[in-house]
Amino acid sequence: MILIQLIKKLHLTTKYFMIINYITHYTPEIIVPNSYYTENYGISNEDIISKSGIKQRRRIRPDENSNTMAIEAVKKAYNNLPFPINEIDLIIGGTYTPFDTIGTVAHAVQKEFNITNSKCFTVDSACSSFVNAMEIVDCYFANSKASKALVVISENNSAYNDETDKKSNFLWGDGAAAIFISNEKYSDKDFEVLDVNTTGLGHIGKSMEAIYLRPGQGGLQMPFGKDVFQYACTYMIRETEQILAKNGLSIDQLSYFIPHQANSRIIDYVAKRLKLDPVRALTNMEQYGNTGSASTPIVLSQNWERFKAGDTIAISVFGGGYSSGSLLLKKL
Repeated sequence: MILIQLIKKLHLTTKYFMIINYITHYTPEIIVPNSYYTENYGISNEDIISKSGIKQRRRIRPDENSNTMAIEAVKKAYNNLPFPINEIDLIIGGTYTPFDTIGTVAHAVQKEFNITNSKCFTVDSACSSFVNAMEIVDCYFANSKASKALVVISENNSAYNDETDKKSNFLWGDGAAAIFISNEKYSDKDFEVLDVNTTGLGHIGKSMEAIYLRPGQGGLQMPFGKDVFQYACTYMIRETEQILAKNGLSIDQLSYFIPHQANSRIIDYVAKRLKLDPVRALTNMEQYGNTGSASTPIVLSQNWERFKAGDTIAISVFGGGYSSGSLLLKKL
């Protein structure tokens, strides 16, 4: 009897290394349809769809920015968290479109919710920033420097978009996500992070010129879209194959795939090369555009309720600069 009670106690107090306990997202109310770019820049709806698959995107109100979107995403989670928000001891923001380069998205959230006992900083690896932030959480947890983390990813692309650039002005959307992570399972909705990996790729192709955002030199620019396409396809496939192989899984054992929402041609190519059933590739780009590093966590949040126990999900990203990354999740 004593042995049974001991086993039960150990089971109840089992600590998981890295668990996503809750996730929410925020997208602005303003919808910008393709007709906006037809009327103002002469780009046809057919052209936009054939190049990107995008039909509309979201844009912030004048009183919104990257910081306010991050706060709104956290607010949507506040009353449903499995632990008090002031127990969070690590806040990591991710964005390449900051409202303030000093008072970052992470600091704005810390102040708004008075999270006093927390490390706090923001990272930028373009559209890979979400996975980079998750890998940093992994390292903090592994070294027992944190046990409850909040990752806030927020992209305000419309504030930086160069609308005169017909090559890419129609791509960008705004949005944010908040991911609450701990080293403990709290509910049957939790996801274990089985593995996470990022790769720096500044040494390949036209990494420093293909897409950029430089103060005083206009807004977001993508002069070498073909280079981005080529390497995004190559490395999103590679990241997915490698993380699956490392964890002894085949593509057939994958329940869902969430790729960076760059454009539909990249997603279609990657899914085809992976020999993945297209219905298992989750997307939102058609309605939300390319929301940068916020794109994959927003998709994860939008589909949170559909996932079932035992489901495995691979997330694969590619960012300008260049960089890539992957995340492997399993619903407990």
